[in-house]
Amino acid sequence: MDDSVRIEIEVTPEAASLLQDETRRRSVGRMISELVRHKQLDRHPLRRLFAEIKSDARAGGLTDEEVDAELKRHRAKRRR
Repeated sequence: MDDSVRIEIEVTPEAASLLQDETRRRSVGRMISELVRHKQLDRHPLRRLFAEIKSDARAGGLTDEEVDAELKRHRAKRRR
């Protein structure tokens, strides 16, 4: 996102804490940019965005299996 612009948005304290991470913040920025574009989104924009996030995780040294395991743990926590 070389042409990105820094903005302020209101989020929950938990989200603010998580967004301290630069990689996560850039991923969220890409998601927001995609969601607010004026052009019509494809049928599954979240799939593409999750693929980008997974790609960033790979670039950081994580394997697909590690990412999938973390998502599984996160989902299990949310169901409690």
